[in-house]
Amino acid sequence: MLLIVQIALVVAVILVSLVMMRGGVNAKHLAVRRIMLMIFAVAAALSIFFPDTLTRIAGFLGIGRGTDLVLYATIVSFFVFMATTYQRFRNMETSITTLSRRIALDEAPKPWTVAKARDAEDLSQ
Repeated sequence: MLLIVQIALVVAVILVSLVMMRGGVNAKHLAVRRIMLMIFAVAAALSIFFPDTLTRIAGFLGIGRGTDLVLYATIVSFFVFMATTYQRFRNMETSITTLSRRIALDEAPKPWTVAKARDAEDLSQ
C-alpha cells in the first residue's frame, strides 16, 4: 500500500507542476486555490480534534503514523506554494519589463525634435 501512496504523491506533484506551468491567474484558478485552502483548513482542524482518525487514515494508506502523512501533505503543499510563487514572480517580471520598455519609449527624444534643435543650432551659428 505504501507504494500506491508514493505513486499517488508523485502523480500529484507532476499534475500540480503541469497546472502551475500552464499559468493564468483567472477566476477558475482562484476558485480552485480557495477550495483547496478550505479543504486543507477543515482537514487540519479535524486532525487536531481527532488525531486518532488521522493515524487510522495513514494506516489505511500504508503509512506508519499520522505525522508521516502530515509530512507528506506538507511537502506537496510546499511544492504548490513554490510553483505559484515562481509563476507570480515570472508574471511580475514580464509586467515590469513591459512597463520599463513603455517608459523608455515615452521618454526617448523624438527624432523630429532632435532635428529641429539641430537646425536651430545651425542657424544661430
